[in-house]
Amino acid sequence: MASGTGEVSKKLKLYSNWRSSCSCRVRIALKLKGLDYEYIAINLLKGDQKSPEFLKFNPLGYVPVLVDGDFVVADSFAILLYLEENYPQHPLLPKDLQKRALNYQAANLVSANIQPLQNLPVLGYIHEKLGPDEEIPLAQTHIRKGFATLEKLLENYAGKYATGNEVFLADLFLAPQIDGAVRRFNVDMSEYPILSRINEAYKELPAFQDAMPGKQPDTPPEARA
Repeated sequence: MASGTGEVSKKLKLYSNWRSSCSCRVRIALKLKGLDYEYIAINLLKGDQKSPEFLKFNPLGYVPVLVDGDFVVADSFAILLYLEENYPQHPLLPKDLQKRALNYQAANLVSANIQPLQNLPVLGYIHEKLGPDEEIPLAQTHIRKGFATLEKLLENYAGKYATGNEVFLADLFLAPQIDGAVRRFNVDMSEYPILSRINEAYKELPAFQDAMPGKQPDTPPEARA
């Protein structure tokens, strides 16, 4: 594990991987809320997540992990809700209960029904059992199914962003998922006009763009934006 800053430890520490969409969600939130943090890179390909040091933070061996003083929280959804409660500046959840539920639904659709089916352990299993040529097609199938569902879910609510004209929780899940679908899995976004439109809006937001995979301390040179 390597620090991405080389600076003295700060209050918040984020154990992150440049390409992890789960980590990206948290990076966006930290930037939206104006929270300074130390970036600690976890190289998933080298197995940093399996080290005894990291497993003390998250026995499951997944990123991201946030350390706030002497408190440790893993899992992006849990981290985001913790940040929302503990650092209320720039709220990630709307006050309206129904819109809040919509944000939970869209976020959960990504985190439970799309992203887990394209992560490294699953792709590795597909590679081993079915062969390398099946990895991308199977990931694309699940992404397309999820995106089609999101289009229907958001069609009566989306504005400039996913659930209106303000950035909320759903956007933090959608932005990295769409970015990964395009860059990593070659998904044709022309079939998803709502998601394509709001993705263009994300490109205008520094907090989003600075958190994207191509701009992280551990991003390899060939993947830098």
